Amino acid sequence: MSKFGFSFSWKRAVGLSGMRSSFAQRSGIPTTQSGLERKVGRGIISILLSLFTIKK
Repeated sequence: MSKFGFSFSWKRAVGLSGMRSSFAQRSGIPTTQSGLERKVGRGIISILLSLFTIKK
């Protein structure tokens, strides 16, 4: 909880947040839970669509 507009994050102070962000940008793998769930869900949907589409 921040007071008076001031907050402290030990993860940002150590550099962990920046490291995670740069890793995610370079690798294309999201490091947040919601980002990972979106990426996995999108992959599953694309696989299912490719299985059920009629190929000529």
